[in-house]
This record gives sequence, structure tokens and C-alpha cells, in this order.
Amino acid sequence: MRDLLRRRAAPAVLALAVTAPAGCGDGTSSAAVADDGRLDVVASPPAVLEVVERVGGEGVDATGVTPPGADAHAAELTGDRVARVVDADLAVHVRALSPSVDEAVALREGPSVDVLEVEGARAEDPHVWLDPVLLAEAADAVAAGLAEADPAGADGYERRADELVGELEALDEDLAARLAPCRGAVLVTAHQAFGYLADRYGLEQVALTGVDPHVEPTPARLRDVTEQVREAGVRTVFFDEVTSTGVAQTLADEAGVATSVLSPLEASVEPDYLTAMRANGDALARGLVCAG
Repeated sequence: MRDLLRRRAAPAVLALAVTAPAGCGDGTSSAAVADDGRLDVVASPPAVLEVVERVGGEGVDATGVTPPGADAHAAELTGDRVARVVDADLAVHVRALSPSVDEAVALREGPSVDVLEVEGARAEDPHVWLDPVLLAEAADAVAAGLAEADPAGADGYERRADELVGELEALDEDLAARLAPCRGAVLVTAHQAFGYLADRYGLEQVALTGVDPHVEPTPARLRDVTEQVREAGVRTVFFDEVTSTGVAQTLADEAGVATSVLSPLEASVEPDYLTAMRANGDALARGLVCAG
């Protein structure tokens, strides 16, 4: 599977590995290695920060752009955090997730990696990290971006990216096997964060709200989703830590179904991405209408 993933990822890696503003002269990266020999890298959201930490290893000082536990959609960066983004050797982010982060990255003169540029991502949905295969492609892109900023460390970045890709492939295989009996099931979520996950494992996402969890659903939308829940025989409405539980609970009560937590991993990945995604897989297997 890795060779196939590499062939699929290669065009995306070449396209997005390092994006530097126009006027950088001969194309040489403007990034510099920090005084302690490590690259200063900022990254968002937490799942992407974890990728940077894993791929960068001891050669990277990686910092989250938004405060720990903050909702990336609504986060407003302080002046100090904006300055950190602007001055870092490399910035890694997911465009369209957080307007304040996008604005800070746009102020940079140094290179950046936009994870939403991986092949298979969609401009209208920033939640790309919820597909382990696409996150593996992002790991390759991060390795390329780090190598551009620090050529001496390129072999180490590539080796650690390979290790992470292998773990993400194993996660994908585990989730595919776990959710195989659920293919075609309707996945009702509080907000539209799980499109990539649903597409990867053959689920049909029906969300109460759009990509932004802070936009309240209209009464008409609530009625429509309630009807879909009844028609499809859905038995669980999934809510998450970045949306109000009230609307999801109201829908569940109205339709006479249960509720469960499904994390979009926007605010945190605890204890780590692989474990959190397997927990999501368990929640889906328990809450969806699955065969067997």
C-alpha cells in the first residue's frame, strides 16, 4: 500500500512542499536554523502539530499556533502568537480552518506548508486530517518542507515520515476492517467535520450544521435531519467537543435515539492521533447501524 500511496502523494508533495512569497530571488529558502540548531516551526491544528513533531524529531522546535484546547474555528491570535507565526522558520497549517491563522500565515515572508493542498483534499472542507491516508500524504509534504528549510536534516525527516506513514497505513487498515460492516450507514453529526472520514469508510454523513460549528441549524434543517434519522433507522446522533450538545440532544430526544461523542480532533488529540482515531472508530462501530 505504501508504494501506491507514495505514487499518489508525489504530485501533491511537489506542489505544496514549500510555498514562499513571490520575490524570493533564486528560490533558495529564506528559512534559517535557530540558534540552538533546531528549526522553529509553528503548526495548526493539533493533529498537524503532531505530524510536525513526529517528522521533525529532535531537529524541530514545534509549537501550536492556537492555544491548547482552543477551538480553531473561532480562535483569535494574540499579537505574540501572530509574531511567532510570522517569524518562524516554517509554518504548517490547514487553510480555511481558522481565519486568524490564515491571516497570520499571509503575513509571512518565509516558507509555509498548506496541508489542504494534498491530493484528494477539498477546498470547502478543511478537516483533511480525519482521513489517515490523506494525513500520510501530509506527512510527506511536511518532510519535504522541513528538508527545504534544513537540507542537512533531510534524510532524518524522510525516515521519520516513512515511519509515520507506515503507522497511518496500519490505522487505515484497522479502521477499514472495523467499519466494513457499517458501509452505507448514515452518520448523523453535530457539524460537518467528518466528510473525509465518511468518504474513506463508505459512510453517508448527515450534519446538523456546516463546516463552521458555531452556525446554528435552522428549524427547517432540524426537521429535515430528524426525518432522515427516522427514515434511515439511525440509532445514534454524534456530537463533539467544539459544538453545543444542546441541539444534538434535542434532535436525539425528538427522534428517540441515543447520543455519543465523535471527536473531530480540532481542539486536541489525546493522548495522540492514532489512539484518538481508533477511539473514533470504536464509537462509530458501536453507534452506527452495522451488519453482524
